[in-house]
Amino acid sequence: MNSSLTLSLCTRCARRRSQVPQIRTRYPLSRYSTSTATLHDHPFRVAVIGSGPAGFYAAYRLLSKVSDVVVDMYEQLPVPFGLVRYGVAPDHPEVKNCEEKFTEVATSPRFNFIGNVAVGSQLPFQTLKPHYDAILFAYGAAKDRELGIPGEDAKKNVLSARAFVGWYNGLPEYRDLAPDLTAGEHAVVVGQGNVALDVARLLLSDVDALRKTDISEHALEELSRSKIKRVRVVGRRGPMQAAFTIKEIRELLQLPSVAFDAIPKDFLPPEDVVAKLPRAQKRLIQLLAKGSETNRSTAKKSWSLDFLLSPHSLHWSPMFPYRLSHAKFTRNEFASSDPFVPDAKVKQHFLSSGQQAQVNIPCNIFFRSIGYKSLPLPGFDHLGIEFDGRRGIIPNDGFGRVTSSTPTAEDTTTPLDHRHISHLPGLYCAGWVKRGPTGVIASTMMDAFGTADSIAADWEAHKSSSDAKISFLNSTSGSSTGLGWDAVRAEAIQRGLSPTSWGDWQRIDSAEKERGKAKGKPREKFGRVEEMLSVVR
Repeated sequence: MNSSLTLSLCTRCARRRSQVPQIRTRYPLSRYSTSTATLHDHPFRVAVIGSGPAGFYAAYRLLSKVSDVVVDMYEQLPVPFGLVRYGVAPDHPEVKNCEEKFTEVATSPRFNFIGNVAVGSQLPFQTLKPHYDAILFAYGAAKDRELGIPGEDAKKNVLSARAFVGWYNGLPEYRDLAPDLTAGEHAVVVGQGNVALDVARLLLSDVDALRKTDISEHALEELSRSKIKRVRVVGRRGPMQAAFTIKEIRELLQLPSVAFDAIPKDFLPPEDVVAKLPRAQKRLIQLLAKGSETNRSTAKKSWSLDFLLSPHSLHWSPMFPYRLSHAKFTRNEFASSDPFVPDAKVKQHFLSSGQQAQVNIPCNIFFRSIGYKSLPLPGFDHLGIEFDGRRGIIPNDGFGRVTSSTPTAEDTTTPLDHRHISHLPGLYCAGWVKRGPTGVIASTMMDAFGTADSIAADWEAHKSSSDAKISFLNSTSGSSTGLGWDAVRAEAIQRGLSPTSWGDWQRIDSAEKERGKAKGKPREKFGRVEEMLSVVR
């Protein structure tokens, strides 16, 4: 969702369908069935964990390149699409056009969607492993990076941008977030990526304009009562190092009746430096320098980009102990003489007295938007996966093959950086859990294609026996059953799970669109898992 969850969320689909490369498939998705004749006695079974862009694009590539593959996609929610559904801002419907391609994938007879099943916690890997040749992890990043400042653990109006985006997009996990937008007029967002700007734009937008989108009804009700008139988007470095893009800045600058505080000229590069910048970066700096045409004296709301500030602590009103009053920041300065390069570093700014320079910013609701991390799934140790908790990724060779550092036979005390790095047979990863929460949908797509290409190449080598080193799950104890979900389903139901199918999703989809139609919206999402399941039951 580069918008969310850039998903930074997090993470975005291409702006228009024409921006998604059209891939010529070797094998049409609908041409082959699960009974396709192969060199083995069963199809090549792959379990994909996660139904966001990385998972669907990898499935698309596999189905296109490998004639005997059958893909089973597991998702912990009853519905698919991940951050495309729950991380994209509701006023960016064009970003969700990639759902059409994902739906095409799901119509293949060699594809199965299994929703409402959390692999690892609800359904252990011991159950999956005997029935698959490969497992592809594409489940994204579910943990917010934290600031580590006093007051951040407050339960009221100190929120992550990811939670707020999930809340207004109807993600069940955050249905009861209950941000109080009536506590005061001032909001502060720490972080200067596109997700931070999404939060600012939603807080400043006209509620009547949002009513025509698929924003959740509970969010509309709270936004209609909002008293917020001032939003400050704060970054620890300067405008040349910020992560936001042209489209998001332009949208904020063009919001009706919303003024933008002019950026001090000292923060912007001189004209001779701007002239030498790449086209996109040049246009971005020019937009920031031009600012907004809305006059501050006549504007109903305003916003600003504040640079060279690091959060220090959060503070509450002495008269209202549960009401956030202000956030304290420490001032930074550039560590080098050239602040106009993308990788410029900063350091703390000290006054002539030797004290650290600080500033208080009024704040009644506080958002952090500084990135995300993936978490390991329960049972990774059973598969031999040594999750990298510091980086928040599954260790891999850069091509999607999961790797493991094993000590030499002679010396089990060998330091980690001298150990032999080996591939874990049949285990792969793609997307944010592979490379970290960076990039937009186009980069996620290409990353997923790269992993799928590795799987396809390994399978071809394995079938031809041209490389004895290429192996898959269960290779040492015989081949998998090749039954995939057909074998796992009984175990899942025995454990009390209620898996949903693609047909179930289509029923939920239709019901949401009918709910939205009654309100003049594209859809009204179900905000609770129980509500979704009641449709299919």
